Amino acid sequence: MCRIGIVGAGAAAAGAAHAIDAGLEDASITVLEKSRGLGGRAATRRRSDVRYDYGANYVKSGDERVDELLTETLETDGLSDVSEPIWTFDGTGEVSEGRDADERKWTYESGVTQLAKRLFGRTDATVHRETRVETLSRNASDETWRLEDGSGTRWGPFDAIVVTPPAPQTAELVRTAEWDHDSRDSLVEAIDGVPYRTIWTGVFHYPFALERPYYALVNTDKDHEIGWLAREECKPGHVPDGESLLIVQANHEWSVERTDADPEATLEELAELTAELLEDDRLLEPDWTDHQCWRYAQPEAEVSQEPLGRAESVGLYCLGDWVVGEGRVHAALGCGLEGGERIVERN
Repeated sequence: MCRIGIVGAGAAAAGAAHAIDAGLEDASITVLEKSRGLGGRAATRRRSDVRYDYGANYVKSGDERVDELLTETLETDGLSDVSEPIWTFDGTGEVSEGRDADERKWTYESGVTQLAKRLFGRTDATVHRETRVETLSRNASDETWRLEDGSGTRWGPFDAIVVTPPAPQTAELVRTAEWDHDSRDSLVEAIDGVPYRTIWTGVFHYPFALERPYYALVNTDKDHEIGWLAREECKPGHVPDGESLLIVQANHEWSVERTDADPEATLEELAELTAELLEDDRLLEPDWTDHQCWRYAQPEAEVSQEPLGRAESVGLYCLGDWVVGEGRVHAALGCGLEGGERIVERN
């Protein structure tokens, strides 16, 4: 039996579990996830009869393997493509018809977190939620790995470990690992070098329909306080008819300045920016709000691959969107699939 431990339950972890389960008949997969949900930053919340994706907004097409996985391998009930286009705006707030690319924008009526749920559901992996891994160790005598969570519970032994949190959290786990290996310092240095964008996200619900010819707006020159604004009502099954819900993501600098600020004041400020951008004063008064500060929202560069390859030779696999330097669900999922396949090849 090949024993695999996976830290995190986001898209990369789900992809790795799927590939390992499909390729190794005797694999035993244990997943430890710090939060209550699956999907990582591909996250969905529900309030009454409203569902909304407050992290990654959708799964972008462009990776044939991911498209095939979504449309042919996994169950397609509830799978939908956001058909409305994405327009652009500049630092002055001028909106233009723009980025109406041919790419598909996949999501689910129950939310984008369904991707991870369905992938894990197809495997025999055992997922333990609300289990925060704090220590990683390697036993030199039998060359196996172990994990320890915040409560002191030890997990393992494992023949291979897959670590999928954002780069800064992965670096800290490797830095403090009980693992005497000459490649550890270079691995930590490489992972530490990945820069991240922080995104403060506001969620604004309104009891009226907001008529616009686009699904979302993206700031192309990065000179506006808002980086992205999306209309969740464009996704089938997310928002009841006659209502609107806006997902508003601030730019990096604005978000960093307000990381520890009062959320209510920050929401009020973000609502003002939204009303100004869309030229609609009704947006100043949502009937309910939500928010999330994603400290490690999107990687802005890929990691050096050589230290990761040396770590894999002893059974430590670091996977995620930051490995390929693209903060997209399909990139994380693709990285997970490829990493899982490498585990299969070595076993």
